[in-house]
Amino acid sequence: MALMASRWATFTSAPHRVMFLAGAMQAVLTIAWWLTDLLARYAGWYAPVAWTVPPSWAHAYLMLYGFFPFFMFGFLMTAIPNWLEIEIRRNDYVVSFVLMVAGLALFYVGLGAGRAIMAVGIVVQLAGWAVGVTALVRVIVVSPPQPKADSVMLVGAMIIGWLGAVAFLLWLLSGAGFWAELSRHGGIWFFALPVFLTVSTRMVPVFSRRALGDSVKGRPTWALPVLLAGSFMHGLLDLAGARTVLWLVDVPMAAIVLSLTVRWGLRRCLTDHLLAVLHLSLLGLAVALLLYGVQSLAQLGGVSVLGLAPLHTLTIGYFSAMVIGMGSRVSLGHSGRSLVADRLTWSCFLGVLATAAVRIAAELPLDSAALGAALIPLAAVAWLGCFVPWVLRYVPLYLQPSADERPD
Repeated sequence: MALMASRWATFTSAPHRVMFLAGAMQAVLTIAWWLTDLLARYAGWYAPVAWTVPPSWAHAYLMLYGFFPFFMFGFLMTAIPNWLEIEIRRNDYVVSFVLMVAGLALFYVGLGAGRAIMAVGIVVQLAGWAVGVTALVRVIVVSPPQPKADSVMLVGAMIIGWLGAVAFLLWLLSGAGFWAELSRHGGIWFFALPVFLTVSTRMVPVFSRRALGDSVKGRPTWALPVLLAGSFMHGLLDLAGARTVLWLVDVPMAAIVLSLTVRWGLRRCLTDHLLAVLHLSLLGLAVALLLYGVQSLAQLGGVSVLGLAPLHTLTIGYFSAMVIGMGSRVSLGHSGRSLVADRLTWSCFLGVLATAAVRIAAELPLDSAALGAALIPLAAVAWLGCFVPWVLRYVPLYLQPSADERPD
């Protein structure tokens, strides 16, 4: 019992430990479930499973609200208290972690056992999410007077994410398609992208300056507000069905993101792999926005191109790649280890970019329809081939004492 208590104390000693472990497990479970469905629908290995909800909607929910939020909470519960010089209470993040994990467990059960169980799972997950957001709000409120704009915007985005999960619950209960669309599009443009944008544009120049010297310039004051406004405008236009004008938003955003990563040392960082993963992830965002712009211009001309390629460039080539980058950096730094990406970490990151390329290829007009269909489950296999080794590399760090706390 004493040993178990000691291990639990170690595991719960920092918010990134509990949240990143749950996120790491979700990185595998979410895509393993998705691959199970794809092998039936695209590969024909067995009869398709009669899930409680359409599998594409469950996939979207599990990625947007079941995978990324754990890494978001783990980072924010570590960074915001550091920025504002106040501790977050252990009980708050532990309760949040337990409820969110329990809720997602019920969600998975509900995929086969019924919508009622799934709905209960979402409610439990929402309760845990609310505990986590409340803990962050408390940190902001009780911290000493100082600039808090980034912290407030990040917590605001997490509240919007909570509302996006509520929208999915409303669709589940009512069947009204509007709520499902709001959950998916709002989850990307009003929640996930604002969180990743705020974190990226704050932290990448800081880390770049540490590695490359004081010649690296900081974030222009106008950059984040303009990018956030563009993200929200894209989401609103998408929901309104005005996709032929999205290029007016997306192309300028792509140019801004590209200029920022060049400003912060893209061409000089490639030998520092732990820094390069962050820059290349931002480059993935620029490519995704450019693809959205190309798609919009094609639709303006009455042509349908690219399909879901821009979406998967964004979610795999930016969101998921940045999870590898920031997750590795935080895990190493807060476990007392050197901030160096080993060969496995770098290979896993490059594998995520390759996964994005495979998924993009599946959306292109290929001569063989069978090849296009095969590329979708292949992308899921590639994802697991990247994340399983990454999980095996980093999860032990969350269960062991920090290297600088161990006795000699």
